[in-house]
Amino acid sequence: MALKVFKAYTKSTRGTVLVDKKGLWKGKPLKSLTSGIHSTGGRNNLGRITSRHKGAGHKNKYREIDFYRKKDDMKAKVERIEYDPNRSAYVALIKYEDNTMKYIIAPADIAIGNEIISGRNKEIKNGNCMPLSDIPPGTNIHNIELSPNSGGKLVRSAGSSAQISGIDQNYCIIKLGSGEVRKVINTARATIGSVSNSDHQNIKIGKAGRNRWKGIRPQTRGVAMNPVDHPHGGGEGKTSGGRDPVSPWGQSAKGLKTRNNKRTNKYIISRKKKRR
Repeated sequence: MALKVFKAYTKSTRGTVLVDKKGLWKGKPLKSLTSGIHSTGGRNNLGRITSRHKGAGHKNKYREIDFYRKKDDMKAKVERIEYDPNRSAYVALIKYEDNTMKYIIAPADIAIGNEIISGRNKEIKNGNCMPLSDIPPGTNIHNIELSPNSGGKLVRSAGSSAQISGIDQNYCIIKLGSGEVRKVINTARATIGSVSNSDHQNIKIGKAGRNRWKGIRPQTRGVAMNPVDHPHGGGEGKTSGGRDPVSPWGQSAKGLKTRNNKRTNKYIISRKKKRR
């Protein structure tokens, strides 16, 4: 997909850069694979705001994605590639030989009419799904399971991919896009190729209204508040807060680790690289 830039007829179009969706399906999603999605507005079951800066936004339907790919040894044909408002990647509608239809995360460079398959000892081809033990080291993979039959959990966002860098007994050593290196049992499945819509990272929304369509509400800077409202508030004139960036409740806003009891810590060989 190419990028779209606009002539600067208005201030918002001056800096807008969007992804051109010319090759995508223009109709509605398949009704049998969609369901209604309830917008919470960031509120919990008591009606209290527990996640700020959320609300409104355009109504959309949830596409039920097949993260499992359990139909083994049965070819499927790519019917169309669609935009999904619930994720950054595109989704592909596939039709199996028994006429079953499923949505999957669309791999990069997959085309309408391509055939894909899942199962043991399949061809190393874009979109094919198989156990990690059947995938040679150095291959780009996505939609990776953490345990067998649990469905893909890792590497599902636009343009992302991971690589198998080695084998350790019953485990594959996988290097993720973040730089983290971890072990995953080799009977878990993954899909060959990287995820579609790699140009997603180049989008510039151009105007605040485009975020409102997504359900993101405006955010007030802490330094613009009073001391009673935020730790950065108050002071004479314009100040920069006078301390390290924190949330309204005093927790570090620099990515300070607050949990050490992650169940899968023992499988992590090296942590992800910190951004500067």
